[in-house]
This record gives sequence, C-alpha cells and structure tokens, in this order.
Amino acid sequence: MLYKAILIIIITAVSLSGQSAGNAGLSFLKIGTGARNIALGDNGNTLAQDVTALFYNPSGLYGTSGTEVMLMHNEWIEGIRSELFGVKFLALGLPVGIGINYTGINDIEIRTNPGEPLGKFTAHYFMASLSTATDITDELSVGITGKFLNEDIFTDYASGYGFDIGAKYLTPVNNLVASAVVRNIGSMSELRNEATKLPSEMRIGAAYLYSLENYDMSLLVATELNKYFDVDDYHINTGAEITYKKMLSLRAGYQAFYESKGFTAGLGINYGNFSFDYALTPFYYNLGTGHSFSVNFKFN
Repeated sequence: MLYKAILIIIITAVSLSGQSAGNAGLSFLKIGTGARNIALGDNGNTLAQDVTALFYNPSGLYGTSGTEVMLMHNEWIEGIRSELFGVKFLALGLPVGIGINYTGINDIEIRTNPGEPLGKFTAHYFMASLSTATDITDELSVGITGKFLNEDIFTDYASGYGFDIGAKYLTPVNNLVASAVVRNIGSMSELRNEATKLPSEMRIGAAYLYSLENYDMSLLVATELNKYFDVDDYHINTGAEITYKKMLSLRAGYQAFYESKGFTAGLGINYGNFSFDYALTPFYYNLGTGHSFSVNFKFN
C-alpha cells in the first residue's frame, strides 16, 4: 500500500519541480524543526507524530488528538537564527496545522573593495504554512502542506509558494511505521534578476518502537533516506531515543554523507502536557555548533 503512495509522490515531484543541479536556494528550509527531531539526526519524516509533523510530513498529523502548540528557537551557525511557531487542532473532523518560520542572518558585510566594509545588513526569510491530513485506509494516511515564502535580502525582495505531500503507513509488523514525503515543490518570483529555486527534496524512512516494560523504558530507532533534487548526493539520517517513565528522553543521531556535519544529540523532559527539548548539532571545520530549543504544550 505504501509503495503506491510513494510512487504518486515521486511522480508529482518530478513533474512539478523542474530543478537544475546545484541551483537551489532558501536553505533555511533545510534546517530541522523541533529540537527532538534535530537531536535524532533531523529524522522527522517518520518520527514527527506531533505538531512538528506539519514541518516534515503532514501525514503525521493524522491520528493525533487535541490541540498542541510548539515554540522553538534555533541558534544556528554563521549568525543564522530562527524563530518558529506551530499549532495543531481539529476542524471539521480533520487535523489542521499552522506553521511560521522566521529566519535571519545577521551582520552581512557590504563591500565593493577590500578593506573596511561599507556597512552591514540582515537577510530575512519567512514561511507561513497550512497543513491537513486524512486516512486512505486504517493503515495509510496522507497529508498536504501549502506554504507562503518570502525572502528579503538587502534591497531585493521576492515571494512565492511551495507545498509538501506525504504518506505514512502502519506496517503489519507491530510498532513499525514507514513513511515518505516530498517537500518544497513550488516557485518564487524574481529576486532582482533571477528567481530562487526551492530546495525540493524527497525522504523515505521507517521507525520502530520497542518497549522495555520491566524497566519502565522504551527504545525508538529510525532511519531515512534523504535526496535533494538539485544535487546528486544522497543522505541517510538515523536516530535513537531511549525514554524513562515517559518523562526523560536521551537522544542521539547521525547524518551521513554531509561534508560539515554528522553526529547530533539531545534530551527531552516531559511533564504532563508540557515538554522541553534540546538538540546539539556540532559542525566540522570550525564552523561552530548549532543549539536548538523547543517547548510543546498540549491541550486535551
């Protein structure tokens, strides 16, 4: 059942993307969302089964109940900072997700000649999204996200749209979930002389949850294949999470075949309907370290 959904997703992506190799921009869309997902190697395609699913794979919104709100701060590298907001609720019997991502890059120098810069400016990027999901069968759910995008760099401005299509499948193996998503299919208006191309991508993955009832613990493992259409490289994101009494979670992940990053780590604290998550993303070549913080509130 899932392979049919994957085939439809791939055909849609190839038909609509039209990307040429190495020309995509809007890289803020490549930064993970939700400190839990980032700590697990940016492995949110299958693992995000809360409000953060609207940023990864909207089909993960199906089957969730109640209202949920997420606030996130991302202190990335090279002066990149992101503020994100997500809310999930039910409307007309369907889950609805609304997401906002504001990302800024500070202290970009203005230069025409060597020497002292003429000044500095900040580049601004913005995304607002609307998501929903439904079921095809008891085992298969699908979802879609529509996005408004904006980039403001010095004196130049552009806007556009994008969308994601995803599917999630509850396999016959107990506690084994498979999923697939295509993200960031769309286009932008011209930024000065040329339109920026979206970083369109496809992700296919699976996750397995194993309960250690004698120790009041659970172990979650996941892996996914990540392919950006504008480059030839493939990436494999893996992650593992061990949770004690549904209160304290320790996480680790690895992102393979990247030049500047690999291991990730983090922790989560859950208390009732509140959760706090932190993720650490070290970069190679002295680029620095990314720090991600997010809080989730659930309202039954």
